[in-house]
Amino acid sequence: MTTTPTPEEFLAACRVADEVFELRADYRAMLLVVDGIDPRATSAMADELIAAAEAHARDLLADGQVEDLPHVAAWREAYRAFGAKPQRTRNSLEALTRRAGEGLPRVNALTDVYNAISVLHQVPLGGEDFALYEGPAHLARATGEESFETISGGETLVEHPKPGEVIWRDDAGITCRRWNWRQGPRTALSEGTRTAFFILDALGPMDDDALSAAADALVEELTSLGAEVMASRRMIGAS
Repeated sequence: MTTTPTPEEFLAACRVADEVFELRADYRAMLLVVDGIDPRATSAMADELIAAAEAHARDLLADGQVEDLPHVAAWREAYRAFGAKPQRTRNSLEALTRRAGEGLPRVNALTDVYNAISVLHQVPLGGEDFALYEGPAHLARATGEESFETISGGETLVEHPKPGEVIWRDDAGITCRRWNWRQGPRTALSEGTRTAFFILDALGPMDDDALSAAADALVEELTSLGAEVMASRRMIGAS
């Protein structure tokens, strides 16, 4: 029988490969496991956060283009470094900020909160169901043989990344392609998620204090989704 790791054990086993830091030495991953979420919870705070994020995006884009925002521009450079075309496959921060100007998608309180925090703090932020992971999270450059399950036309398809693509994965396969472009359905958050795993991705324009502040804000807002919400965290960097 496989024993489910504690959040602390899981986080301690997560890793970022040296080859990723060779690509971007300024990269840091803030990893959070948030437990005690009530799947039935609703939050008026989520509505307020979404409205604030949409207003923030409009302010950011009032006098410029989304691709010129410092953190977005850094992620575009990172994508080019491993062969992706950022104008075709946009990092999650860019995609959300573009949408926020017209209105963010509404999913459920849990997803709405983390999408809003991503835009407000200008950081790529992904959320997944901790219980659906098989082994720890690992950020590496793909060999091309890894499997990524996705859904197209209502059917499950298996894709394979190009060699060198930066991927998040667990023992079963890819959980997110192109660093922070597309998450897979296998570990996706759902209406039944009680423990969530979050990844906040930072490059040079975002310093450690700002990254920690984004994580703090996420945890603070998620406390509205359960009476006993608890968070564990770990930051991984080149040093």
